[in-house]
Amino acid sequence: MDPAVPEIVVLPDPEALAEAAARRILDAALSAVADHGRFTIALSGGATPRDTYMRLAAPPYSEAMPWGQTYAFFGDERCVPPDHSGSNSRLAAETLLGKVAIPASQVFTMRGEAEDADVAATEYGRTLAREFGTRRGEMPRFDLILLGMGLDGHTGSLFPGSPVLKEIFRPVVAVHAAAAVIPHRLTFTLPVLNAAALVMFLVSGQEKAKTVKAVLGDGTLLPAGLVRPTAGRLVWMVDRAAAGLLKS
Repeated sequence: MDPAVPEIVVLPDPEALAEAAARRILDAALSAVADHGRFTIALSGGATPRDTYMRLAAPPYSEAMPWGQTYAFFGDERCVPPDHSGSNSRLAAETLLGKVAIPASQVFTMRGEAEDADVAATEYGRTLAREFGTRRGEMPRFDLILLGMGLDGHTGSLFPGSPVLKEIFRPVVAVHAAAAVIPHRLTFTLPVLNAAALVMFLVSGQEKAKTVKAVLGDGTLLPAGLVRPTAGRLVWMVDRAAAGLLKS
């Protein structure tokens, strides 16, 4: 099947983006549970997803989400302890997962605090295989993967020029991003992202406009532009400022 053509949704401002994203997450969750009895989601770090998480943690979404059938994973993590301010799992716990009725046994964090990041990546790959029932060489199929995008076009912890962009076998790897404030990280690889049923980018802010145009307007092959699900949907939800350089 041909890679997904992105659906681009432009919202007036970050607040409207967060609201629309929360609605789409709820719709995806209800659809997945109706179809196969559970909802698997990979969460992202960053300011834009945080606003969406806060909406999901409050009514009406907190009451409508099928938390008992929701399984939450993480698409990447910084190699820091779980109580560190830069931890994606801490962000998700404080804004969403610690505020709703999702069973703790259905939240799967990456061990960013591990002494050996490669071991932690392998462990998380085994967790995915166990929870999705995949065999060696198979990638898990998430119902929804949430992603953000950096100014340099990175997504998850897949950075421009990284050899990890060529990874085809491992679902989770350790990376060293020299330009990042916290360089040591764990991340999903492109094969996992591109195996998802739905990938949703959340991007806001005028400072992202040039990168959004590069990826969506010019087709520049930055890491975010390499995310093209082969048998799923791709949605870019951007606010008006981030979409400012796109042709209408």
